[in-house]
Amino acid sequence: MSDDVHDLVPHPPPLEAYLDLRARSGLTPVTREQGAGALAHSWAFCHVRHLPSGEVVAMGRVLGDGGWYFHVADMATLPDHQGHGLGRRVLTWLLDRIAAEAPPGPYVTLNADEPGRRLYASMGFVETAPRTVAMALPRA
Repeated sequence: MSDDVHDLVPHPPPLEAYLDLRARSGLTPVTREQGAGALAHSWAFCHVRHLPSGEVVAMGRVLGDGGWYFHVADMATLPDHQGHGLGRRVLTWLLDRIAAEAPPGPYVTLNADEPGRRLYASMGFVETAPRTVAMALPRA
């Protein structure tokens, strides 16, 4: 999927680009080792490349068991490239992949940080609280 200046690539970005995009888009930075694991062990991954510069400017991935549980993660777009529908393109590709490859009735989740909530809601995601809430084990 591409437009005049952006191309959606149905694979993980290079490690350095992944680490840079996480840091520059406001996601929690991760180590090289953590990033390498994310790239190698995701159920699905795509990124968007800005064609004139070659820079990776957006990405998203899915963690999952391939059966019923799929978790959208690492949705990120560089600030200078926001507002052009890149997050929607990434999320659409990920959800289309789940629809095409998962058995009927998959359980699809994500943790919605404030900047992405409007996008997620517009694509059918709903808040699950108070029945369920996201919880995390604090980093050491």
